[in-house]
Amino acid sequence: MASGLLDPPASTIEQEYRWTLNFGPQHPATHTTLRIVLEIEGEKVLNARPEIGYLHSGFEKIGEHLNYNQYVTVTDRMNYISPLANNIAWHHAVESLLGIDVPPRCQYIRTILFELARISDHLLSNGACALDTGAFTAFLYAFNQREVLYQVFETLCGARFTTSYTRVGGLMYDATPKFIEQVRQFVKNFPKVHADICRLLNRNRIFVERTKGIGVLTKEEAINRSATGPIARASGVTRDLRKDTPYLAYADFDFNVVCSTAGDCFHRYLVRMDEMLESVKIIEQALENLPPGPFNVPMADRTVLPDKTRVYNTIEGLITHFEVVMTNRGFQTPRDECYTAVEAPNGELGFYLASDGSETAYRARCRPPSFIHFAMFPHLIRGHLVSDIVAVLGSLNIIAAELDR
Repeated sequence: MASGLLDPPASTIEQEYRWTLNFGPQHPATHTTLRIVLEIEGEKVLNARPEIGYLHSGFEKIGEHLNYNQYVTVTDRMNYISPLANNIAWHHAVESLLGIDVPPRCQYIRTILFELARISDHLLSNGACALDTGAFTAFLYAFNQREVLYQVFETLCGARFTTSYTRVGGLMYDATPKFIEQVRQFVKNFPKVHADICRLLNRNRIFVERTKGIGVLTKEEAINRSATGPIARASGVTRDLRKDTPYLAYADFDFNVVCSTAGDCFHRYLVRMDEMLESVKIIEQALENLPPGPFNVPMADRTVLPDKTRVYNTIEGLITHFEVVMTNRGFQTPRDECYTAVEAPNGELGFYLASDGSETAYRARCRPPSFIHFAMFPHLIRGHLVSDIVAVLGSLNIIAAELDR
């Protein structure tokens, strides 16, 4: 019999071994409501199509209906792994629009909280990535320290998770001696826990083989695809807004920008681990040099919400509260626009604000790092195996609430 006469065409054979596979949105390794439509051939990923829209919050449009103080509660729900960083980023943008300079004590407290939020975010990112690749113990070590940080945040503002701590022109409460003592204790104990996690993972054969050389992003690709934060720095992009365009009190502190050149999942993990130690250095310096004085701009500016004690016991406080909350006389917003960005734990977090002079933003737009980084996922996973998806996704630390704006 002549060979090939009864054989199916080659295209049919190829199609037979190609499958479409849904990864998420309920898969535990996606952490949140992410969906990835995979085209696979056997165990090899030929293509991937990220789909968003499963956690639609609409927080950009909400920013055009709530006033500048009310909106802070929405920022908690964006990157809910490090909500304090979002609180600070939002009001930093609002204060840039209004031309407000917060007092030095407020800047230092915000800097401390931003770095604590960075440590909290990196702990979850690396702990969850380790969990997805089979290292359960490191995950427990990381979450134990997050619980310590939750207690610190609760001491400061009464909330563990959705903090809503900042206000236009300052903070909800001043840092108490108990809070400062808890932060001192945390930075004293954290290096030992950090070393324990490194011993568990850095030379763990399974973890290293599942992350090293996987999801490589070159320096040129990182720049062209607008990567920022630890993902860009792991690829050799030496960009950190804390150094390049200093804000808050970062110009007063000595710290290093952690970088690598390999650009794979393993080095994204290493960059985050080293960044946590740099955050500890910043916090220690801020605690030792924490300036005295007010933590809000003067109440006479009719910008910041007055302390509740003043509201309940003085006529000036009551009138100021009424003017700021119930009328537009408290906020003299210019008809202007601005874009302000900070170095959030996952990368550049920016807010664009356009004002028409009212108590709410005419336009509020956000540049969340997860939205940019999730778009890179098909490029990073193409050609790898299905089992590599969890490693690449974990190294990107995608937060779904930042995607659906």
